[in-house]
Amino acid sequence: MTALLGNHGLPPGAHLLRQLPVHFRLAPHQVIQAVATLHPAAVICCGMAEKRQHLTVESNGTFQGETLYTAVDLESLVQPLLHTTISHNAGRFVCNYLYYRVLKYLRPQDLATPCIFVHVPLLTVANRNEIVQDFTQLLQAVYWNSTSKSNR
Repeated sequence: MTALLGNHGLPPGAHLLRQLPVHFRLAPHQVIQAVATLHPAAVICCGMAEKRQHLTVESNGTFQGETLYTAVDLESLVQPLLHTTISHNAGRFVCNYLYYRVLKYLRPQDLATPCIFVHVPLLTVANRNEIVQDFTQLLQAVYWNSTSKSNR
């Protein structure tokens, strides 16, 4: 994960929340508190997905039968990326719940704030460059899309 969080490729003014607790209540609380304080142009949450081979951008988060979808056009977002796919299952653990809670928080606050969740595979010597390249392009696309919309 350190390769993805290095200073290269990060949009100007990016803020990173690292080492969130793997806890259903605390992880969403920390992220939502940061979003409320920072008022970011976009929110990109990440989690580890050891069994996946590519970056996967999650389309939705689900809790107690309610499914919330990102407003980001994921098809357009991942189309130019070679090692990134769209997933429609963020799992049944903290990643899914975090995504659901952040989407739920953002809906009444400001529909213009894009939010995505990216599952990151284990980085190896064989995949590191490709994953970092796709992740950097993904960050830039979400950032520039969100700032261009806010400047209209």
